[in-house]
Amino acid sequence: MIQIKNISKSFKDKKVLHDISGKFEKGKTNLIIGSSGTGKSVLLKCLVGLLKPDIGNVLFDGRDFTNGNKKLTTEVRREIGMLFQGSALFDSKNVEDNIKFPLDILTNINENEKIEKVNHCLELVGLEKINKKMPSELSGGMKKRVGIARAIVNDSKYLFCDEPNSGLDPLTAIKIDDLILELTKKLNTTTIVVTHDMNSVIEIGEYIMFLHNGKKIWEGNNKNILKTKVKELNEFVFSNKLMKKLR
Repeated sequence: MIQIKNISKSFKDKKVLHDISGKFEKGKTNLIIGSSGTGKSVLLKCLVGLLKPDIGNVLFDGRDFTNGNKKLTTEVRREIGMLFQGSALFDSKNVEDNIKFPLDILTNINENEKIEKVNHCLELVGLEKINKKMPSELSGGMKKRVGIARAIVNDSKYLFCDEPNSGLDPLTAIKIDDLILELTKKLNTTTIVVTHDMNSVIEIGEYIMFLHNGKKIWEGNNKNILKTKVKELNEFVFSNKLMKKLR
């Protein structure tokens, strides 16, 4: 479980996050949603340690990541897997080397063990035997799957996904959502997905935190989000024609 307590963050005189608290549970797909500029990316960076909040704490299974010593922060970082928005694969490395990269920098296991882990993760994401392909040879959906394989290769306890469906066609996006949900259950990770994709919200939003102007103004799940009476959330949810038909 990841718990955030009273997180606030400003840049110069602009306050981006306002006193945000919440719990992201293990074995669930936890979503952070909101329109562009609402603070989703800043909150994500605070969660993974790329930014330090001005006020508040981030706790990983009770461990204070925000104010922990170097040993604790290093320990937690080793347990974090990250799927970046554009997959962020190294163009000069093949699939195997891309996935193996976290093992190269974070572990001392031998090469055979690394390859075994790579192959296992490729199997988990449905991409067996593409080890030697280059990123330029992959479709957008395949790149996302390789990015997910890299995120989980180090037996990650915490999986962060930043806009995992960006740049994908609707059918491929659904498959990536299904894969994230499947791996969350199979590996029992604490998964946090930052998204503005309403299909993801409806399909895999077991816990949803809605941000508006840097504030958390609603939390719930995909079963009750369509029944909310929060004006700002309704405007976000029903901003496209498809969602309006569900009303």
